[in-house]
Amino acid sequence: MKRIKHILSAITLAGIVFGASSCVEDLLQQDPTTELAANAFWKTEDDAIFALNGAYASVRPLFDRDYYLDGHGEYVRTRGTSATNENLRLGDAYHNGDYNPTGYGDNFDKMYRYLYGGVNRTNYVIRNVERMLLTAKPESIAKLEAIVGEARLLRGMVYFRLISMWGDVPYFTNIVEANSDVSALTRTPIGQVKDSIMADFTYAYEKLPAKAPGAGRAGKPAALAFRGKLQLYWACWNRFGWPELENFKPDANAATAAYTAAAADFNSVINDYGLVLFRNGEPGEIDSLGKAEKLPNYYYLFTPAANNDPEIIMGFTHGGIGTGQGEELMRDFAGRSHEGSQLWVAPRYEIADRYQSTVTGDFAPKMVPMNPVDAGARTALNSAVNPQSYKNRDYRMKASIMWDYEVSVGMISLKSTGWLPYIYKTWNQPVTIDGVKYTTYNTDGTNSGYVFRKFLRNYAGQGRSEGDYNFPVMRLADVYLMYAEASNAVKGPTAEAIALLNKIRRRGNLPALTAAKTAGADAFFAAIEQERIVELLGEGHRGFDLRRWRALERVWGAPYSEGVWRIDTHGANQQRYFQNVPERTYQQNYIFRIPPGERDRNPNLTQNTPWL
Repeated sequence: MKRIKHILSAITLAGIVFGASSCVEDLLQQDPTTELAANAFWKTEDDAIFALNGAYASVRPLFDRDYYLDGHGEYVRTRGTSATNENLRLGDAYHNGDYNPTGYGDNFDKMYRYLYGGVNRTNYVIRNVERMLLTAKPESIAKLEAIVGEARLLRGMVYFRLISMWGDVPYFTNIVEANSDVSALTRTPIGQVKDSIMADFTYAYEKLPAKAPGAGRAGKPAALAFRGKLQLYWACWNRFGWPELENFKPDANAATAAYTAAAADFNSVINDYGLVLFRNGEPGEIDSLGKAEKLPNYYYLFTPAANNDPEIIMGFTHGGIGTGQGEELMRDFAGRSHEGSQLWVAPRYEIADRYQSTVTGDFAPKMVPMNPVDAGARTALNSAVNPQSYKNRDYRMKASIMWDYEVSVGMISLKSTGWLPYIYKTWNQPVTIDGVKYTTYNTDGTNSGYVFRKFLRNYAGQGRSEGDYNFPVMRLADVYLMYAEASNAVKGPTAEAIALLNKIRRRGNLPALTAAKTAGADAFFAAIEQERIVELLGEGHRGFDLRRWRALERVWGAPYSEGVWRIDTHGANQQRYFQNVPERTYQQNYIFRIPPGERDRNPNLTQNTPWL
């Protein structure tokens, strides 16, 4: 099946509603088909598909760099982004965002604006295809309704992101052609927006085929999975509260109903469509420490080997070599030795201790940070700079991160330069290991002692921005975990939910959960959270999880506490977060600021209370 054509032209630009007034008005005056007048377009199914491809092209850059957002959690450092404001196609929505664990809530004005661009672009497709349906031939109705369903799924995803960050937001379904169309909108209460998103996801579920019609497209499982996720978030907000959102009143009964409905949707995704984990969830082979000829199956899930695999329920495609529309994963996750990559995203030191022992199935003794210049540091028991400390760990560890003396394939000018050992605080230096001469991994983008292997290609031939991996926005493993969370909140640990967690653990070659881990709802929730941390690392989920669970204080300490240091494998303090900060700082991390520029243009937009 053909990939989605990424239509990156004025039809994409036309979707940007909330921006500088004169600029937006100019963009909105453009004919969104660029070549045909509206009365000459919207005649055939091909016209509708062409427009839908444009909607995908507008929405894709709003989700395909969500790994930056993992910097809002405690296990990933995002020191910046490769996204710039020079090219709308390459992640501009993420530009100028703050990806630290705190202080980020007032730095997503661009994301807000571009999300509404996605809304307008999907509205454009929905409204026009709905008009086509009025006069469509009977044999065309199902196909056109499916196109509307895909567009409504995309619109629902965008509005879901909006309410997850800003709570109450303006809601509209019309096509915006001038600023005056939206200049008087008020913020719609989150409950009403949630119901509208539910309607979009439900329509998509009813109209989409069971199997997606092509790479990067959506089928029924995607619609069900997103509907379940929306209900799971709604349940969390009602259970744990969202006091920073004025006029939102949590309701325990609404939480229970939403958890129950979410579990039902996830259960259908899991059992009704024949979906399985990548390579059947088997761990695969693993090489010895310091070698990487054989990597676990989990590693390959984040390479093009997994494109179109059933585990990726919905993934956004990228064009690859020569298209100018490749993904930026290597550029963001790798260092200078890999096609001049910049390593904007790196694991923090603390993630290593989350990878459990394949022998006991539980946490290993904590790593001990040591300076490698100290005598015995490289051989000391549990030393973070002793490679043997990483032996017999969850296979996802070797597949996800690299520590001292782990190797990856270097690449320059589209050619392999052979194995590069990573040794923290060495840059492109000669080193001899077991009698073989190497040059060390050249990167200055980490301050933890670790770098990512996840998302890093292990073959040459593509530039740092020419990847063709389908970035996942919904994975089956996440559905397993969300089902377990939703069902646990209502029923406690069930045999089915426990079995699903054990399937995920199996890919890490971990033993099944012990009875103590499933003894009650709280213990099982801790096991679910543990799997979410290691399974979804670097995919943009952790910050949203911490907010919906109201867990910031659990992770970082109470207001006015001493804060938490992030350290490195050598024992050096790197950053300290939440030191002596007031409650207001936490409040501003739980809800984002409505962009002041939008409020200047529209006095009807109220501000979230922590930002007043």
